[in-house]
Amino acid sequence: MIRYYAKEEGKLKELEEPEVSCWVNISPPFSHEELEEVAMQFDVPIDFLTDSLDIDERSRYEREDDVRLIVVNTPILNEAEEENDAIYITVPIGLIITIEHVITITSYENPVLQLFLDDKVKNFNISDESAFVLQILEQNVYRFLTCLKKLNLKRNLIEQELYDSSRNKELKQLLSIEKSLVYFVNTLSANELLKMKMKRTDFLHIRDDEDKADLFEDIIIDNSQALEMANVYTNILNGTMDAYGSIISNNLNITIRRLTLITIILMVPTLVASFYGMNVPLPLETKGYAIYIIMSISIVMSLLLVWYFQRKRLF
Repeated sequence: MIRYYAKEEGKLKELEEPEVSCWVNISPPFSHEELEEVAMQFDVPIDFLTDSLDIDERSRYEREDDVRLIVVNTPILNEAEEENDAIYITVPIGLIITIEHVITITSYENPVLQLFLDDKVKNFNISDESAFVLQILEQNVYRFLTCLKKLNLKRNLIEQELYDSSRNKELKQLLSIEKSLVYFVNTLSANELLKMKMKRTDFLHIRDDEDKADLFEDIIIDNSQALEMANVYTNILNGTMDAYGSIISNNLNITIRRLTLITIILMVPTLVASFYGMNVPLPLETKGYAIYIIMSISIVMSLLLVWYFQRKRLF
């Protein structure tokens, strides 16, 4: 689906045909033939469009003549999430800057671009391509921060449930969060490296514009903050998983020990009764009250064992 947008009187308006300094947004569904038409219409290398659709494409930038490409990865909910899959995955967004247009392309419905389509980003300027790209990068970092906070909140809730239960369900959910954080750490590292290179080479031509340069610097700082948060949450989650593994193992050892002690205590009356089940002469077996004496001896010996185990803090 190929759509064209422009800002009129401060509001986003969809256009029937592309105009100078408009935003061209390419989102699914679309065909390869449509991409070829876009490449010819706006004089864009077809590789710039197709590379942005590869889910494994790394964050990078590229220039060919007067056309510039920025590929940056962003988090989205994993719609095909199964029991052990990551909650969030990262997918690339292609930002193509031509002389007259800004083209965005992605193979998934993207929350970052949807903010602009819903006109929820204040004061974004489509006609100023460098400012528009910076605002997309800024919202992308905010998206990472939001997802990280949601993952951390979910981790805390799962930990509370694990205090009362050690079911596999909660542990699998923690594993899903861990996978999401791994995606985030790798993606944020690549995005940070991309932005540092863009700043060093002045890829957006903003070095002489103090406001844009400051905004880009803030974006890099926010990206570093998100990366640090992802690393901290990953370390906390790894420590949590290790701690619960130790707790489960310790609880299992305690349970086995208690069952062993109970078995030993119950063995005493069984042992005494088994002696009197033999067909050989034994003391008291001819007495009518022998059963009471034997039971008393068994109970006393069992209670002594219980007292001994409690004194040694084995119970």
